[in-house]
Amino acid sequence: MNIAIVGAGWAGLAAAVSVLDVGHHATVFEASGAIGGRARAIFGTLPDGTPVTLDNGQHILIGAYCDTLRLMRQVGVMPEQALLNLPMTLQFPDGRGIRFPDWPTPLDALGGMLGARGWTLADKGALLLAAIRWQLGGFRCADRLSVAQLCQSLTPRVLGELIEPLCVSALNTPAAQASASVFLRVLRDALFGTQGGSHLLLPKTDLSALFPQAAATWVQQHGGAVVLKSRVTSIWPCGTKWQLHDTQAGALTGQLFDAVILATYASNSALALIQSAQHATKNISNNMLAWAACAQALRFEAIATVYAWAPDAALATPMLALRSDAANPAQFVFDRAQLGGPAGLLAFVVSAAQGDRQALQSQVLAQAQQQLGLKLQAVQTVVEKRATFACTPGLLRPAQQIAPGLLACGDYVSGPYPATLEGAVLSGVAAARALTATPI
Repeated sequence: MNIAIVGAGWAGLAAAVSVLDVGHHATVFEASGAIGGRARAIFGTLPDGTPVTLDNGQHILIGAYCDTLRLMRQVGVMPEQALLNLPMTLQFPDGRGIRFPDWPTPLDALGGMLGARGWTLADKGALLLAAIRWQLGGFRCADRLSVAQLCQSLTPRVLGELIEPLCVSALNTPAAQASASVFLRVLRDALFGTQGGSHLLLPKTDLSALFPQAAATWVQQHGGAVVLKSRVTSIWPCGTKWQLHDTQAGALTGQLFDAVILATYASNSALALIQSAQHATKNISNNMLAWAACAQALRFEAIATVYAWAPDAALATPMLALRSDAANPAQFVFDRAQLGGPAGLLAFVVSAAQGDRQALQSQVLAQAQQQLGLKLQAVQTVVEKRATFACTPGLLRPAQQIAPGLLACGDYVSGPYPATLEGAVLSGVAAARALTATPI
């Protein structure tokens, strides 16, 4: 099969590797001049004039991200070298919070709950009872429940120091609005799935080098192609095949493709399908428009990453949780020097970010001085306004299948995970396998 993949983010490249791996041909079309989508390298300058490689968002992985880790190995990136492997920790600058011991799964979770610093017996008992209840229920609950409703039996300390940070980091949606069923799926895989599933895997290289660059090279070495600065705005059916078009340039190639995988942002895929529907038969046109309507109904959340620097700035650990509220928006801070970056560079993450870039930056710098005792200079603030879909209860996400030979992938497509790197990779692999009829 000759398969076109539109978009060179993590999902699109995962699809391309999977297509080529079973002997088919893949061509990846990317509208921009860079690969990696919403998880890629960008470039900046420190206040002292030193050039620095940053990311367009501070991402982390966990040990339960089995497909991402497998594909990294397949394209030649060794996770043991590229990622700092740490037991799950949500500790605050004052030393309070939870840290899992490096024990086998699920004993590490039990040890972390019982050993949480600053927690009373009531805090630990409430969490332990809730965890047992969730496990006995198969980590399933009614789709209509929010995380806050699911966790209403927990104490304020456990909610504030564990549930809220976990929820907003995994789902990028506040607990009061976040889907409990998706949250439980993440907990199940992390706490009771693969050995080491709860471990934090912090990138020691930039996000482009972590997977996209190696994946693109692997695709080209195995007979595929990656075409940059090639914007696909519509997909025209031609009998049982497909042709790619740009509304400005016309047909992008003389090729007809046996199948197409849309791996772009939800809004871009929806617009392309609305354009494409004008050239399709009634059944395919209806499918395209219905899919586009579902994608356009999604609500999105922003993530801001504030990079800040001081010559002597350093954290006790590579990552700390921060006490967050409206005036102190950052939930986490990372010491980039402990992750292969320059000394003194910190990355503050504001999930479900609200407000403009300058206001967020000013608030985070003030938060750093108050909670960390550090007077920092801003380096760069990156705001991904549509970073993830809002993972709310009962959410209807677009299906993977659009029409025969036309599929979609991306972290927003219907699937078990929220908008994470693993969610993107899983969807890309699933789309490729659905087309090539290989078992998942």
